[in-house]
Amino acid sequence: MVDIDKCKMTLYPADVLARKSEPVTEINDNIKQLIEKMYELMRENKGVGFAAPQAGVPLRLFIISIDCSRENLKVFINPTVTPSGPLVSIEEGCLSVPRVYTKIRRYKYAKVTATGLDGKEFTDEGEDLYARALQHEYDHIEGMTIVNRLGSAAKIANRKQLKKLQENAADE
Repeated sequence: MVDIDKCKMTLYPADVLARKSEPVTEINDNIKQLIEKMYELMRENKGVGFAAPQAGVPLRLFIISIDCSRENLKVFINPTVTPSGPLVSIEEGCLSVPRVYTKIRRYKYAKVTATGLDGKEFTDEGEDLYARALQHEYDHIEGMTIVNRLGSAAKIANRKQLKKLQENAADE
């Protein structure tokens, strides 16, 4: 049972962001409330995707809405993402690692198989930003953030902000 009131934007280097998430075992009202809370956090922070670990919850669940609208919100429960095609390097950021932007190489295409809110399994395919969002959010449930994907130059370029985030976490 997830305590929805305790769900908040979780920032690097929180432990929940660094470990593999657990499967969702039942789609119930609590999971629906969690998705609603995730959507609010994503919208408030102007994101296009949001994973449960970013709300402090270690579950294999993420949402994506490229235009941040509720109408285009897609829910992915216990997803599997299979990227393909050429690698494309594009600047990327992460709501859980604020003010850190770096070029990240991701595949141009991605196929996802997941369970929807209705409990039915579905498959979807995407390219460009949608494929990138699928891969980015899948990283979260696998215990990775963009910090894990920073090259050495990007680590140096972002070292002050990363140190600040680590210091803020130590103060909490």
